[in-house]
Amino acid sequence: MEQGFNRRRFLLSTAGVAGGLALPGAPLFAQSANKIRVGLMLPYTGTYASLGNAITNGFKLAVEQGGGKLGGREIEYFTVDDESDAAKAPENANKLIKRDNVDVLIGTVHSGVALAMTRVARETKTLLIVPNAGADEITGPLCSPNIFRTSFSAWQPAYAMGQVMAEKKHKNVVTLSWKYSFGEQSVAGFKEAFEKGGGKVVKEMYLPFPNVEFQPYLTEIAALKPDAVFVFFAGGGAVKFVKDYDAAGLKKTIPLYGSGFLTDGTLEAQGDSAEGILTTLHYADGLDIAKDKAFRTAYAMAFKTQPDVYSVQGYDAAQLFAAGLAGVAGDVTKREALIAAMEKATIDSPRGRFTLSKAHNPVQDIYLRKVEAKQNKVIAVAAKALADPARGCRM
Repeated sequence: MEQGFNRRRFLLSTAGVAGGLALPGAPLFAQSANKIRVGLMLPYTGTYASLGNAITNGFKLAVEQGGGKLGGREIEYFTVDDESDAAKAPENANKLIKRDNVDVLIGTVHSGVALAMTRVARETKTLLIVPNAGADEITGPLCSPNIFRTSFSAWQPAYAMGQVMAEKKHKNVVTLSWKYSFGEQSVAGFKEAFEKGGGKVVKEMYLPFPNVEFQPYLTEIAALKPDAVFVFFAGGGAVKFVKDYDAAGLKKTIPLYGSGFLTDGTLEAQGDSAEGILTTLHYADGLDIAKDKAFRTAYAMAFKTQPDVYSVQGYDAAQLFAAGLAGVAGDVTKREALIAAMEKATIDSPRGRFTLSKAHNPVQDIYLRKVEAKQNKVIAVAAKALADPARGCRM
């Protein structure tokens, strides 16, 4: 899980960039002697293991850049492997909340697991920061003052891609995804924008998560001959899908599009099969942003690998929590003031600065990216400062 993280090595190697992170210094909060208990509930095994590791690394990088502290307080970590198993999610969340008595819960990747975490956090009034899962409900019907997200809603990148594909004059599109909440909501967000722009989704296809037997679906796509295909897959499943799509010969005849999770953190394994694929996401390689350049340098030096959107989201989860702690001088018992400070924060993210909506979801730019030479290179801003509609949120 640690992926070679070494604090001493990190501090020596990143001293030059630590000043770029707006975290409070220790003397201001010297009155807080006890450590802040951070619960990390993320996948460390299975198809999303690499995503969980990247989020963890990003969070710890921000802490280390603050001298090993957030809000002037030292951090103690408590970790649970959620296995991307929604059935185990309530028990796993309660281990961190009731057994380990954490001050904040960080997680997770899989939307089904995150929805269960959200319900537990609402019941126990635990502060929860979601660093990836995009299920619309989290900042929609299940929104709550103690629940924040530093990533996206399922609607955001998919809606932006719907706009892009309509502007490209595609008319008949097939969609394919795993059948669970995030996949279905991604397709719904895409369809909303695409059909508003004059296109038509001629068939929605789903397969159970985490099934990766794609051949029957590829055969059907070949028979339907749509103008293009929109998909949601991530992690190991995304690697296999992109390679299978290429091997089936479809890449040459039917353009493949997706939310950016299709190619983020997966390009090395996808190889040449991913070249030329267009995706939309709130992060991209090669952004002309000073914060991103410093972040990428620090991350690469600390972990000997390149960061991706998941590490950015973990990093920003720590930044958001730090902003809240700064508002209460590190005193996590001042819950209302801490939440108010988080709500007002402007996060200086590697993706570009963003604020939070009233539902606690990022209001952010969505980039159009193209895979070139194993990078997700930004080629345009697909949607500027896109806010999720937060349908059903009452807060």
